[in-house]
Amino acid sequence: MRVLTVVSHPRVQSLTFSVAERFTQGLADGGHESEVLDLHRSGFNPVLWEADEPESSSARKIYSPEVEAEIGRMMKHDALVYIFPVWWHSFPAMLKGYIDRVWNNGFAYGANKLPHKKVLWIGLASAPKVHYEKYKYDKMMSHHLNIGIAGFCGISNSKVEILYDTLDSNPETFEKLLAQAYHLGLYYDHDIKSIAQ
Repeated sequence: MRVLTVVSHPRVQSLTFSVAERFTQGLADGGHESEVLDLHRSGFNPVLWEADEPESSSARKIYSPEVEAEIGRMMKHDALVYIFPVWWHSFPAMLKGYIDRVWNNGFAYGANKLPHKKVLWIGLASAPKVHYEKYKYDKMMSHHLNIGIAGFCGISNSKVEILYDTLDSNPETFEKLLAQAYHLGLYYDHDIKSIAQ
């Protein structure tokens, strides 16, 4: 399977990128092809201007060259993965801007839907799991990403994986998080369950 892995973090020397590296190693060991898109280093502009404003009066608007290039990149892959730090119980503005601009009307929703088989959202959260469960942040994020975004755009096979306690300085915690990331890549086909079930 051809998998596009999109990473959003301002620092390459971050746990987010370490997780992405281990995840893509798992993908490779599982027999998948993977392309990594680093939103910051690629120079992607998350700000939506008039050229990329959603247009509902036509079946498929031609967007800016930057967005059309990213649409072309997405279309070369069978599945999608997004790896990001959880900020304000959601993804960073950079990734939000990418979704706003690239998952656009006429391509991802509206007259057309995304053709991808599955999507995995990997969020790195500083708080422990019990904190997310207490306030139902985990359920909120799953509903938003799996149904509000992926499901709305035609991908029913969507899953959110939150890696917790990312600020824990214990080396064992660090290794556990990287092992989780590797496992998610290695068993990518097996770990995602349809939101319709």
